[in-house]
Amino acid sequence: MARPAWTAQCTDRKLIGELLPVRRRESHKGDYGRVLLLCGSEGLTGAARLAAKAALRAGSGLVYLGVPEKIYPIIAAGAGSEIVFPLPCDEAGRLCMASLPAITERLSKMDAVLLGPGLGRAEELKRLVQALLSICRVPLVLDADGINAVAAHIDVLRGCACPVVLTPHDGEFLRLGGDPKAADRTQEAMRLANRTHAVLLLKGSRTVITDGLNIYVNHTGNPGLATGGSGDVLAGMIVALLGQHIMPLPQLHGYTALLLISRQRNWGSMAWCRRICCCAFRDFCHKGDICCEKNWHFFSAHFPYCCLPARLKALPSRR
Repeated sequence: MARPAWTAQCTDRKLIGELLPVRRRESHKGDYGRVLLLCGSEGLTGAARLAAKAALRAGSGLVYLGVPEKIYPIIAAGAGSEIVFPLPCDEAGRLCMASLPAITERLSKMDAVLLGPGLGRAEELKRLVQALLSICRVPLVLDADGINAVAAHIDVLRGCACPVVLTPHDGEFLRLGGDPKAADRTQEAMRLANRTHAVLLLKGSRTVITDGLNIYVNHTGNPGLATGGSGDVLAGMIVALLGQHIMPLPQLHGYTALLLISRQRNWGSMAWCRRICCCAFRDFCHKGDICCEKNWHFFSAHFPYCCLPARLKALPSRR
């Protein structure tokens, strides 16, 4: 039997313990990230509540929960520490393009965003999700109906200026163009991660997490998780960790470094720009073929051409 071309790392207590930093005694809520959750619709209020509670329990400093104004009284009545605010919605109680200005106003103050749980499905919602993908500059988790909104046009993910985490179950994975029944689920997940330029978490009894280069497999799934709301809780936990800049995959580390610097809108000297580019490039390409189209597109979008590493400059027909 042929050996696979990839090597997966299994998650365990030791690995997770190394990824989670010890909190400083003198820290405060501002040190642990502001996250924005855009969730819920009429009839699907539970998803918003579960995701927000999970983000708080996973350590977010501040959780902002934006919900359609039709369900705002329901969500606000049961809110705890999360900051709930209403957004314009359509007659069916779903977010719509009218909510984009209010969302955009808050985005610049956030460290991570979750988009999808309980949003429902509508054509205008698809346009809203795609618009947010084009303007977001912080790590973005796409879950549930957020995934469904881009399933027919997944190539929009390749042009995002922010790192994206996709969290599909088998049905959503199929809509994205993957084959959940493939003999090698890990290879199939890697293929889709490479196509979308996203970190992909394929849920299941053996959850696969990959950015197309690195692979982690979680074997701790059990039948107790086979219930509505488990995915909403997971999405809330992920956005909380991203908001705290806890990012185990090297690709996300590279993105984060660039995002923190680009927020200043000032690269300073060209030498400094070149140094940052090379450090981020090293993070991205610690394994495999570093001279790939994926790396070229990312770096050429974020850095002046003169600062690109020589091995990328040398690629033909890429400029």
